[in-house]
Amino acid sequence: MMPGRSLRIAVPNKGRLREPTIALLREAGLSFEQSERVLSVRVRNAGIELLFVRAEDVVDLVENGVAELGVTGLDLLEELRRGNGTEHVATLLPLGYGRCALTVAVPVDSPVREPEDFGHRMVVATSHPNLTGRYFSKLGSRVLVKRLRGSVEVAPKLGFASAVADLVSTGSTMLVNGLRPVAIIMASEAVLIGTITAPDPNLNQHQPEIERVVTAIESVLAGRKKRYLLLNAPREMTEMITALIPGLEAPTVIPLAEDGMVSIHSVVGRDEVWNLLPRLKSAGGQDILVLPVGQLIP
Repeated sequence: MMPGRSLRIAVPNKGRLREPTIALLREAGLSFEQSERVLSVRVRNAGIELLFVRAEDVVDLVENGVAELGVTGLDLLEELRRGNGTEHVATLLPLGYGRCALTVAVPVDSPVREPEDFGHRMVVATSHPNLTGRYFSKLGSRVLVKRLRGSVEVAPKLGFASAVADLVSTGSTMLVNGLRPVAIIMASEAVLIGTITAPDPNLNQHQPEIERVVTAIESVLAGRKKRYLLLNAPREMTEMITALIPGLEAPTVIPLAEDGMVSIHSVVGRDEVWNLLPRLKSAGGQDILVLPVGQLIP
C-alpha cells in the first residue's frame, strides 16, 4: 500500500452482489458515478476510491493490502481460508443480501439420501473445492472433489460428476437440472470484510475513515429494519396509544395547535407495522404516517 493514498473499498463488478452493494454505499452517503466499464472511481464527497473487481478477487485484494475494505460473499471468504494468511481478513458486518447456501445435491434418481451415503472416490463437482473438501473430510468420506468455475449443476448430466456442491438461493436451477439437495455445507450472504491484523503498518492511517464507513453502513442496515411512525390523536388517548407502540424509547408527544390534539412520533420495527396500524387506528389514531428510515444510529 502506498502511503498517503485514499482508502480503497473493493466491490463486485458484476453478479448478484453488484447492484445491492452499489445501492448500499449510496444509501450510506457516498456519492460516485459508476459504469460497468470503469474499474475504479473516486468518491466525490470522501477520500475513498472504489475498486470494481470480481467478487472472487475481493478477499485477495484486502488480504494483500491493496484495499482496506471489501464486499464479497461469506462463502468466498471461507473458501480462501487455507492457512495462507487470510486468517487476518475478517467479517466486519453481515450485509443482509445475497443470501444463499452452499448445498450438496445429487440427481433425483441417485441412491444417495444423506452425505454419509457418499461412496469411496465418488466425484463431487463444485466451484468451492476447499469448503467442499473440508466438509466431506470431517465426515470421513473420501470423495473426489473436482473444481468447475461455472455450470456446476450440469456436471452429473455430462457424466463429469456424481454430485455437486453449489450455491443455491431458491433451488429452482437445481430442480430444472434434475437435482435434489441432500445437505447444506454453509449459509452465505454478502459481508463487509477488512483486516484485523494489518499486513501493512500504514493501514493505521485509514482507521478513522474505516470506522466512518462501517458506522455509515451500520446505520443504513439498522434503518432498513425500522420505520418512522407519526400520528395525531386526542390528548385523552395518549396513554393508551403510547402503550401500544414498541419503540427505541418512549414515543415523543407534541401538543398541536388544534385544541385537545397531540402528535405522536416514534421509531418502530418494520415487521411490527402490520399488526400495529389497526390497533393504533382502533385506539383513536388519526392521519397515521409510516416513513422509511434512511439511516439510524441508536
